[in-house]
This record gives sequence, C-alpha cells and structure tokens, in this order.
Amino acid sequence: MHAIDFKEIQEKLSDGFRPWQRSFQFWARATDIYTGYKVFQLRMNFVKDVTKHEEMWEVQHELAAHKIYSMCSDLGGFFLKIAQILGKPDLAPAAWVRKLVTLCDHAPATSFDAIRVVLEKELGKSIEEVFETFDDKPLGSASIAQVHRARIKGDKRDVVVKVQHPGVEKLMMVDIRNLQIFALYMQKTDIKFDLFSMTKEIEKQIGYEFDFKREANAMKKIRRFLYDNNRKSPVLVPRVLPNLVTRKVLVMDYMNGIPILSLGDEMAKRGINPHGKMAEAAKFNILNSLSQAYGQMILKSGFFHADPHPGNILISKGSEVALLDYGQVKELPDHLRLGYANLVIAIADNNASLALQSFRELGIATVAKCKNEQQELLQLAKTMFDTEMPPGTTTLQPFSEDSSIKKISVEAFPEELFSVLRTVVLLRGLSVGIGINYSCAQHWRSMAEEALVASGRLSTSRKQKRRCSSLRRLYPGP
Repeated sequence: MHAIDFKEIQEKLSDGFRPWQRSFQFWARATDIYTGYKVFQLRMNFVKDVTKHEEMWEVQHELAAHKIYSMCSDLGGFFLKIAQILGKPDLAPAAWVRKLVTLCDHAPATSFDAIRVVLEKELGKSIEEVFETFDDKPLGSASIAQVHRARIKGDKRDVVVKVQHPGVEKLMMVDIRNLQIFALYMQKTDIKFDLFSMTKEIEKQIGYEFDFKREANAMKKIRRFLYDNNRKSPVLVPRVLPNLVTRKVLVMDYMNGIPILSLGDEMAKRGINPHGKMAEAAKFNILNSLSQAYGQMILKSGFFHADPHPGNILISKGSEVALLDYGQVKELPDHLRLGYANLVIAIADNNASLALQSFRELGIATVAKCKNEQQELLQLAKTMFDTEMPPGTTTLQPFSEDSSIKKISVEAFPEELFSVLRTVVLLRGLSVGIGINYSCAQHWRSMAEEALVASGRLSTSRKQKRRCSSLRRLYPGP
C-alpha cells in the first residue's frame, strides 16, 4: 500500500485554488478603481470652480495609480504586460506613468532550482553537460520567462538562455479571460470602442508567446528579411542557436548594450550633455533606425515584431539599436497590409477622404456623432496610427470629452490591426520618452507607395499624380 503524499495533495489543491484566488483579487481591485473614478466624476459635477478641476483630477489619478501599481505588482504575470501598456507617457495620465514605468521590467524571478528543472527536462541533459558556464542569477525576468547569461561548451561567445517560468501559462489565460469580461462591460457602458476584439487579439498573441520554437522561427525570418533588404540592417537581431530551442527554452546570441531607458543616465555618466547636439543626433539616429525597421516590416513584409516596448530595445556602440524578444510577432494579410499603406499616405497627406476610404477598406466600422465626420475621422486615424503629437503636448487623452473617439464610435475593428495600433502607440511612447516628436506616417509614406506599386495597386504615373495633389493640399498656392 502506497503512503499518502500529503505535500503533493497540498500542492495540487493550492494549484487548483490559485486561479479562483487571482480572479477574486482582480475583480475586487478593478471594481474599486473603476467605481473610484465614477464617484469622482459625480463629485466633480458639484465643483463650480473650474480652476480646481485639474488639481482634483491629478489627486484622483495619483490615488488610482497607487491602486493599479499595487494590483499589477501583487498579481504579476499578465498584469505586468498591462502595466507596460498603461505606463506610457503619451497616453495615460502622468501620475499613472510615473508609478507604472518602474514596474515594467521588475517581474519577480523564479528560483534557479526551478529553472534548472525546466531547462534539464527540455534539453534532456544536465546544465553542466551543455554549458561551460551558466550564471544562476538572471539578467532579467519578465512576465513569461527569464534570461540567463551562459557560455556553451566549446564556444567562446556568450549566449542568452531564455527559460519559461513554470506554471505561468495557465494563470495568464485566467487573467486574460477576466480582462475580456471587464473590457466587454467597459465598451457597453463608458468607452465606445471595440475593446473586446482588442483583448481577443491579446489572448491570441500571448498564447503564441508560450511557444519558443515559434519565437525562434520568427526571429530567423525577421533577421533574414532585414539583413537581405538593406545594405546594413537598421536594427540588430540576435542569432538563434537552432539545436538549443524547445517550446520552453530558447538560446540565442548575447547582445551587449544599454537599455534605451538608461540612455540619458549613461550619457550623463560619460559627461555628455543629454540635451546637447551630440545627444540629440544619437537619439534621432535611434528613432530613425527603429522607424525604418518597423516601416519595412509592416508595409513591405507584413510580418513584424509587435512589441517595441523599452525593455526590448538595447543601444549598442555607435547608436546601433538591438531589437529583442520576438514572442509577439504578427503577420498581416495582404489586403490589410495594403489597406494600411493607403491609410499611411492619407495621414501623411492630411487627406480626409482617403482616410475615410481606407477605414472602410480595412473593415474599421465607425458611427459619427458630429457634423464634420471626415475631418474628425482623419484626426482619429492620426491619434490611432501616427506617432506625431499635437504641438505643445506630451500626453494624448483619447477618451476626453472633446477627443475624436468620443465624437466617432468605433463599432468594429479588425483584430489583426490591433498589433499595428499597439506598435505605433509604443513607438509614440518611445519618441515622447526620448524627447523627439516625429511622424511615422511621414517617414513611412514612400514605403507605403512602394508597397502599393509592387502590388500593382498603384501605377508609377498615379503615384506621381497623387504626390502632386498631396503637395497642393499641403502647400496651396495663392
């Protein structure tokens, strides 16, 4: 007769209870944050002194920021990704950004003993058999995995070993389902935007992130595309070691560099004025490299890295940009890629009628609540799909009363386009963060035309005509 293993039973019960516990914590905290804002809005109706409004909103945002930080920090996992989305200087209230930006790359590390178990089970060998050296202290830990520096036997180059946190997939899927229900409620009551489709796309993309074989293939495909289509690739892409890839382990080249958010501190350390000409030129080169790479990936290839948050960008010697983490990639069908190319041209040229046509072609269904529908829709397109900020602003408030999203409801939005939207929004956050305001639509305009010409949808003569009419629109004569 087998002895009863009480410890194993306890662990199974604990594992079964954790999803319920997380769900309860999420709903209790999310409801508290949401009702806090609704009660505050009611209070604001009784405050007649408009000058006090801004100060009161700042206090409310500060209070909510602490609660959101606490929720994301305590729950970890998927909620660290939520912190990445919310903690951006161009979109969220400043109080949220100040608080959440400190959380984005501080996922708790899994113990080395637990990592060893995953690694040896996946590779079928002991760590000592595969690696000459292996640093048991991780270089960094994110929501799905953590990375360790190592050296393979018989090879003098350093590599990075990415290992998945045990048990993380099941918990993250519970978190996403809870967020979907919350998103559905929000779009029915407060925000007239197809948030549910956005969460469905997040679910699909994060589901892919648990398969490191898929990530390795994506990295190889993007590396080949960028290196083959440029004399020099605008960004550095790590090389995968194909014999050391499984669903939960990925070994790749070690990329030496400074995290993009530490660039200002590093410059100051070296005696470089962060606001001087040399620093500005370096920042411009960094942004230009990233923008070039993303324009080519989205418009020419349709297969792109869909997660350009600061934690995935390193700056190497000579302002070279290394792009890391290919867990979130997206392949756009040709009709959406070319429809988006048309929208890029519409935004770059301030062409409201072409923007409307492009929205319809892309399957973005809108309902106008204003008279000047075309102009508001063009403004909405810029808010969603361009990185340029209006003069004198560093924060967009897309859900404020006078915003285009309030004037034009987005009733349906193709799930595949959310990755493009998120990529542009993250690039905008980066540009605001390093203090350079630029338009990705202007930068990508020629690439968009090339994509349309290559597909046969735009002839060279029509391209020339379109460019002339756009110049007349931008610079009308006397």
